[in-house]
Amino acid sequence: MSTTETRMNNKQQTTGGAFRRVPALTAVATALVLAGCAVTPQPIASAESKATLETDRQAMFGAQEPLSGPVTLEQAMERALRHNLDYRVKLMEEALAQRQLDLSSVEMLPKLALAAGYRGRDNDNASSSQNVATGQQSLVPSISTERNTQNGDLTLSWNVLDFGVSYYSAQQQSDRLLILEQRKRKVAQQLIHQVREAWWQAVGAQQLEGRIDALLVEAHKALEDARQVEQQKLRSPLESLNYRRQLLDVVRQMGMIRSSMAQAKPKLAALMNVTPGTQFQVAVPESMPVPVLNLKLEQMEELALLNRPELQEARYNERIGTVETRKAIAKLLPGLEFSVGTHHDSNKFLVNKSWSDAGLRVSWNLLNLFSAGPIKQAAKAQLDVAKAQRLALNMAVLTQVNVAYLELQGRSLQFGLEKELSEVEQRIYVQNRNASDSGVQGRLPAILADANAVFSSLRFYQAYGSLQNAYGQMGASLGLDPKPGHPTGYELTAGALDMAARQTAQVQ
Repeated sequence: MSTTETRMNNKQQTTGGAFRRVPALTAVATALVLAGCAVTPQPIASAESKATLETDRQAMFGAQEPLSGPVTLEQAMERALRHNLDYRVKLMEEALAQRQLDLSSVEMLPKLALAAGYRGRDNDNASSSQNVATGQQSLVPSISTERNTQNGDLTLSWNVLDFGVSYYSAQQQSDRLLILEQRKRKVAQQLIHQVREAWWQAVGAQQLEGRIDALLVEAHKALEDARQVEQQKLRSPLESLNYRRQLLDVVRQMGMIRSSMAQAKPKLAALMNVTPGTQFQVAVPESMPVPVLNLKLEQMEELALLNRPELQEARYNERIGTVETRKAIAKLLPGLEFSVGTHHDSNKFLVNKSWSDAGLRVSWNLLNLFSAGPIKQAAKAQLDVAKAQRLALNMAVLTQVNVAYLELQGRSLQFGLEKELSEVEQRIYVQNRNASDSGVQGRLPAILADANAVFSSLRFYQAYGSLQNAYGQMGASLGLDPKPGHPTGYELTAGALDMAARQTAQVQ
């Protein structure tokens, strides 16, 4: 065997051994990579959780001014709209939708792509040519590309079809932003309604808690006297037991009322996002006027149909469905793309290392023509569903307005009755207290009269709170936005009807 053949055999053996080792090396490398990519669950440590508590507390309560003086209903509404965390989430969702709308607008711009790269190989990219007729090599092997090359491209392209679809998507995103605004309005209306309810509960609790405490002190003192009378047998056992039972029943009922009223201010504090445990007073109004509606029922129905957030959202959804139909049709059209670019390649064999080009390309999926009919039918069905939902909402809104109107009338009559009954109970209490102080009768009738007067006062404040809640529900059923600076939080006037009509005209 010649020396040349020996060298070739050795080289083939060496090369074959190297190639046989490649799968093994590849397997080892793959195992190492997979081992490095393994993820182990890491629970949050207690120290890390504690470290975030102060930050969270500062974020929750640090950015608001402290309470100063008794809180009025207007102040409670303003603080709730500024600091309530649920309402703040809606504001952030609206800001996020605005950023998404900005992103949708950017997608309509042409695409400007910049690319750069490097390519290298360990031998020459040589090639030869073969004669088609004879099958013989016609040229000696040659190269036209360097082993190591660098290239760069800057291309501007614009697809008309993509622009149209992106334009319709941006329109839909803008309507979704307006939908979030309507949902924010709904949250604000519900928040003001809850604040009104909690505030009047706090007023009743603050007005009665002192009187209830005094009554409990007197009842406990009378109970102690009754026990001594029973022990000394100054009265018959049945009379003493009945006396104690009546006193214990008063203590039990007053304790239950005191416990339920203690929850009023914490609920109001939570709505205002005040730090739990903060002691504050509510500003008790000098009078309790009955809210007056300055609109007829027919006008209120029209106002609700124009202004309710749910109906506004339904209108926007209907418009989104219309745009979805146009977008679906646009996707069926041919695609037209313009492109222009400049390029550079460091390959020394090129005559022109830098060049520019421009192109125009039309593409159309002809099979889309078969799906045009079903797409239009599906879009029309979706639009019909949106219209049907809006009509159903119209009926629900009209029903809510009429129910709220009747509820407000009923609460007004109930408040008038409770007011007169409370005045009677207070006068009875005064008469029994005077008789007890003069010694004409015992202490039990005065205590019972005091308890009845407290119950009557509680029902009086509850009736007025229910009246205010019915008024707030009336405003919410009409879709009125809260006005914290307004004494009642709403403005039920003809001006509100005109404003709602102008807002709805902007939607169409």
